[in-house]
Amino acid sequence: MARTSLTAAALATLGPEKLSRLVFDEAERNAAFRKQIMAALAAVKGPEAVAKLIDRRLSALERARGFIDWDKAKPLQLDLAATVRTISDELGEVDPASAVERLLRFIATHESIFERVDDSYGRIQDVYETAIADLDNLAPRMTEDRRRLLPEMVMGVLGESTHGYLVDVADVIAKHVPDDSLQAWDQQLAAMMAKGSPATTRASDRARQASIGQLRSLRQAVAEARGDLDGMIAIEAAKHPNMQDTLGIARRLLDAGRPREALTWARKERQPAIRYSSASDLADGTPPRDPLSLARAGLEAEILEALGDKPAAQALRWFAFEATLNADMLRQYIGKLADFEEFEVIDRAFSHVFAAKQSYLALEFFLQWPHFENASRLVIDRRAGWSGSAYYVLAPAADLLDHDHPLAATILYRSLIDDILGRAKSAAYGHGARHLAKLDALAPLIDAEFAGIGLADHAAYRADLRKKHGRKVAFWSVVEKTR
Repeated sequence: MARTSLTAAALATLGPEKLSRLVFDEAERNAAFRKQIMAALAAVKGPEAVAKLIDRRLSALERARGFIDWDKAKPLQLDLAATVRTISDELGEVDPASAVERLLRFIATHESIFERVDDSYGRIQDVYETAIADLDNLAPRMTEDRRRLLPEMVMGVLGESTHGYLVDVADVIAKHVPDDSLQAWDQQLAAMMAKGSPATTRASDRARQASIGQLRSLRQAVAEARGDLDGMIAIEAAKHPNMQDTLGIARRLLDAGRPREALTWARKERQPAIRYSSASDLADGTPPRDPLSLARAGLEAEILEALGDKPAAQALRWFAFEATLNADMLRQYIGKLADFEEFEVIDRAFSHVFAAKQSYLALEFFLQWPHFENASRLVIDRRAGWSGSAYYVLAPAADLLDHDHPLAATILYRSLIDDILGRAKSAAYGHGARHLAKLDALAPLIDAEFAGIGLADHAAYRADLRKKHGRKVAFWSVVEKTR
């Protein structure tokens, strides 16, 4: 029997009566779908009817104050998404200016919504971001006279916003606003900054400081829309050094053909607001690092090449690779080499990784390159040094290696099991049992290899587990169920 595909054409063959019955039944079951159908029916009567339907929903959102329980969050998300689709599709099709006005009004509800619901998974945030993206499709379809009013519309509904969507909306809207209106908007924002500029930096003034920062970002969005790079840079330079987007400005200058100025910005000293550690850094005990250090090195290398200094650019890339064992940085370095030069460089790079003290970072490099043969060799060479407490690195590594490199995988699985049982981590007994099942499956493939590297064979390892941890009945019970 031929397979039936769900397409608009296939649905049309059902005929209006059957199709309307299916739509009606689904609308009875699905509240969000019902609202879409009601909007489509209203659209038949004209844009005023659709706008009236939307306005009722927006008014309800604006008035609502009660907290939304976790089990009501998903229906709310669907309802909000249906509202956005109705505005963008039904109203936007016939009256884009009215649709933009109502999308802005919808976006302005974000602060009260986020105060009323736990959006840990970001589903509701996604709806608001979709609404912002839809502005980019609707604004160009407005008449020029209506587009001149966009700054006033944006500031009217979002001017007091503190969540951050004001800047996101400006980034989307500004490029559709005529230049004279952009200039007037910038003057308005500059006047607001002058009026609200704080005289001190006391803790009580943090809200005003944040407001000034938001106004700066708005002015930069306007400057970018006008193609005023120097104006954008002047605003950035006025920020505290630790708040400057030095790499963003450097990238824009490089793209504008101004590499010398770009290099100055790329090399600006700034204290990173945050530092981070990757999973391998945590396992190796490496101090937290500047999250922008690799991006800065890569961009600076691009700028040096634009200035004609390829040797300095390559030296910087190699230095960054040596310091971080970052596979992407090595790829950038190799990508700039002449044909056939990469083979010697790759050998030199692999030798450097093998010599590195950071075992987990080295393992991560070989897995990401990928070169599983070298990853296996590293695991075997450093077999006594792996700690199962770094399960977030070792477990996925073992799973990647177990098919073609069972001896290396066995070493890692044993480290994981030893840590779980050695610290009596009962919550991880299920993982330990699965690791042991893996060892049972791998043992026939490699039992002859254990003696060559000074490790007990599988039978001896299992016997030793029983001897040391035989009283952990809960673990062995899980092992039995896993078989």
